[in-house]
Amino acid sequence: MRLLRPLLNGYLRLVEKRKLARTRDVHKIRRDFARTARLLFRAPRRTKITRSRLTGAGEVLRVSPAQTRSDLVIFYIHGGGFIFGSPDTHSAMLGALAQRLGAAAVLPYYRLAPEAPFPAAIQDVAAAYQAVLDSGVAAHNIILGGDSAGGALAFNLLSRLCADAGPLPRALFVFSPLTDFLHEGASFRENAAREAVLPAAQAGLMAEMYLAGANPSDPAVSPLRADYRGAPPVWITVGSTEILRDDARRMSTYLQDQNVNVTLVEEHDLPHVWPIFHNFLPEARTTLDALTQWIKQVPSTADES
Repeated sequence: MRLLRPLLNGYLRLVEKRKLARTRDVHKIRRDFARTARLLFRAPRRTKITRSRLTGAGEVLRVSPAQTRSDLVIFYIHGGGFIFGSPDTHSAMLGALAQRLGAAAVLPYYRLAPEAPFPAAIQDVAAAYQAVLDSGVAAHNIILGGDSAGGALAFNLLSRLCADAGPLPRALFVFSPLTDFLHEGASFRENAAREAVLPAAQAGLMAEMYLAGANPSDPAVSPLRADYRGAPPVWITVGSTEILRDDARRMSTYLQDQNVNVTLVEEHDLPHVWPIFHNFLPEARTTLDALTQWIKQVPSTADES
């Protein structure tokens, strides 16, 4: 057994989870996470990280490896319960993935709740995706990704594109995604104590701040109720002790029922969005390696047209 995993889980459960559970000030949550990201997460050497504005949309963070060897572009939507996090906090993880693929990543900044509740975030994300297309990037070269709440937004965007017959990305991947705003999965209760990062009550409160009265059963909100017929391949990973474990399991089954090619990877006792700990957690690097290989074997939709 690798020793870092239980040590990391213990620290997260005793320190970060408790801190998140007792904090109601969203500004403090944002500051604390941004500080943690600056201290703990490092992109590979010579990774280029620049902030810019897309024509017709808002700002994005561009993450480019030292050597670009691919036409692929990773369009990645950060998590943070819709109330915290940013492209900056997730840029190191995307730098690690970009280096493996030899491809650039684009991370959109989107408005956060409670100042900007639903549907502000998905509007910003959809506008950024369209702006990337308008800049000349072909849809079949886009890999759509996200984690946690950003995973929900990635699925929201995909369902919009499927409904509108819009240009679909080559593939979608998500880490520990939120897919059910009603929290009906058994793991939301069964794993409440074992979960290393997310306090179940706080997760529900964040969703309330984001929804601000919107219907959690609306297919535009909960990915588990949307239509994905015709969607490209999807890769999902989640930890066995996460409260969102069943969000991932049920989403995988739901997609398969719509004839979507799905890969579900459930890992033992790894914390919420563990690839973000790639600098010191071996399992995080292993997951990024596996995701890289999966992305490389997904055929381009241009080859099928």
